[in-house]
Amino acid sequence: MLGKTSPVIGIVGSAGAYGRWLRAFFETRMGLRVIGHDPADAASESEEALLERADVLLFSAPIRSTPALIDRYARLSAGREAGKLWLDVTSVKAEPVAAMLRSHAEVAGLHPMSAPPKSPTLKGRVLVVCEARLSAWKPWLDALLAALEAECVRAAPERHDRAMALVQAMVHASHLAQAGVLRGQAGLAGTLAELMPFRSASFEMDAAIAARILSLNPAIYEDIQFGNPHARDVLRGLASQLARLAALVGQGDDDARAAFRAEFLDANRDAFGAPALADGNYTFERLGYLLADLSDAHTLSIHLPEDRPGSLRALLHVFERHGVSIASLHSSRTQAGELHFRLGFNSGTRPDQLAAVAEELDRTGIGRVLPG
Repeated sequence: MLGKTSPVIGIVGSAGAYGRWLRAFFETRMGLRVIGHDPADAASESEEALLERADVLLFSAPIRSTPALIDRYARLSAGREAGKLWLDVTSVKAEPVAAMLRSHAEVAGLHPMSAPPKSPTLKGRVLVVCEARLSAWKPWLDALLAALEAECVRAAPERHDRAMALVQAMVHASHLAQAGVLRGQAGLAGTLAELMPFRSASFEMDAAIAARILSLNPAIYEDIQFGNPHARDVLRGLASQLARLAALVGQGDDDARAAFRAEFLDANRDAFGAPALADGNYTFERLGYLLADLSDAHTLSIHLPEDRPGSLRALLHVFERHGVSIASLHSSRTQAGELHFRLGFNSGTRPDQLAAVAEELDRTGIGRVLPG
């Protein structure tokens, strides 16, 4: 298997969301043959088939079951994995990587820092890479990472897990706690839908994150809390900070206000440092402008059927011919992966101008104006 330029990829957990995305990636972007086993898919390959035929074995299973699953494959493989490459894509790294190291395979742990995207690669997203035991397979893994187009961050498994206790467990817990408070206050202040007209950019972003968490697979978010050994201490720290803040607000006097400024504003500002504050402020402003653009009802959403150089230029020329000035332009992908453009216009743009643009786009086939 060593030195193979077109290895066979075996995915354990191929019926899961990331398993399906990775299968499509390997097949369409890298031209590789992929076989998969998943208990949820009766038509999938057997475990023995993966161990016998796969040169690269990738584990894409729930966090809580991954270490034991890897140990099972190592026992079944019984040394046949020597000279092959084993990978995993779970959100916790120390135990899965340690389990893979108990095999005779070369080993690396991968953690894509997003749900499976609608786009064909991980471009614009972070991928944590834990290189544990690599030699002959390192050039191939480097080629895989290049094809994924992610922003790769390399870390030891322990470092990864400590970071994820903050980056994932703390953030998810904060927003789930906010969701619980919103639920508890709904009778007094209104439901989330009733609160949205009063939104600030911060509230809208937090509500969106909570909605995202609550919309996806609950088992993933459960395992991120319960499967990371460092999450408990981080959550205790978060609870302690909130309890201190509540106590100061409850005290309510000038001394409490001074302590609030010193502990929660001044000390944290110093800890963040000027560069991080400047970068964070800039990011927030960009997101705020984006949310403002997306809330504007004076827009058209358009799909360009021909994905080729010059398609966008042809689209913009139609607006130019009809004297329509574009105030904002954003792109997004649908669940099916179609690239859509959302264009916003100045308040003085007349409805008849937009109707004429829409008619020409549909008639010429340059673009398809989407409903709503």
